[in-house]
Amino acid sequence: MKRRTFLIGSAGLAVGASAGLMPSFAQDAKPEKPALTLGVGGKPLLYYLPLTIAERKGFFKEEGLDVTINDFAGGSKSLQALVGGSVDVVTGAYEHTIRMQDKGQDITAVCDLGRFPGIVIAVRKNLEGEVKSVADLKGRKIGVTAPGSSTALMLQYALLKNGLKAEDASIIGIGGGAGAVAAMKSGEIDGISNLDPVIAQLEFEGDIKVLLDTRTEAGTRELFGGPNPAATVYLKREFAEANPVTTQRLVNAFMKSLKWIGQASPADIADTVPQEYLLGNRDLYMQAVKNSKEMYSPDGMVTKEGYDSMMGVLKTLDPDLANADVAYEKTFDPKFVQAAKT
Repeated sequence: MKRRTFLIGSAGLAVGASAGLMPSFAQDAKPEKPALTLGVGGKPLLYYLPLTIAERKGFFKEEGLDVTINDFAGGSKSLQALVGGSVDVVTGAYEHTIRMQDKGQDITAVCDLGRFPGIVIAVRKNLEGEVKSVADLKGRKIGVTAPGSSTALMLQYALLKNGLKAEDASIIGIGGGAGAVAAMKSGEIDGISNLDPVIAQLEFEGDIKVLLDTRTEAGTRELFGGPNPAATVYLKREFAEANPVTTQRLVNAFMKSLKWIGQASPADIADTVPQEYLLGNRDLYMQAVKNSKEMYSPDGMVTKEGYDSMMGVLKTLDPDLANADVAYEKTFDPKFVQAAKT
């Protein structure tokens, strides 16, 4: 687990947020809990770029927050940390809110970061003659960021959609950085379900053949039939209720980040992220950003259509959720995003 602490300064309001839109409690009040601990699973992934931008551009600082970021091996680990109380908030997959609500735990998203998963399923290049589609992955070893993570979920759903069982491929956790690239290059795994910049590097170096790509709306609709919310900011509802100003300021920072990403060039982004994120190839990283830019949320909102798409995936994939009755409103609280919007 990597641990990064960012010392943050004075408070500020969301860029462009008018007095009429900002909830009265967040107008001039100080954050109730300015020192926050945030969990994430694989921070260097472009899936979590809005978090890195909020950190590097000082948006947390502008909102009066002191954020300590714990980077876990995968999204399921950061969820466990939230449930266990070792982090206050998580940037992680939207589907976790549905799962936890079904278990009676009131965890809700307060800002959408990604409207498409951005996940790519690919096979080792020397297997492309044998593995021509997801349907040919039966019996293969497939690397994911971590078992139980969104990369594993999408792989299992794709297997089902292609006439296989969710367990027909062996799922192996390989992380989301250089270790994932090495696992593919060494032949430790036959295929991969992962994100940029890992996928972009493997593509650039000719190591993989892409079978399924959800970095774009077209690829996402091909698999899911609609949008499919990906990375979100989620927390326990009791935290938001006890710390409404803090929660608003946190969402303000992420909305600033989404706005900045929407206007930034790939070069701007490459200049902003830590050098190690570039994996030794700046041009390659910029291409990865270009490939993934469409997936970031333009407005921070999880739509009802997106919820329906994700609920359909979970009902199909998880027998425990086949008859789940979780209201859309329990999984996403829009008021903080609505207040931060221009």
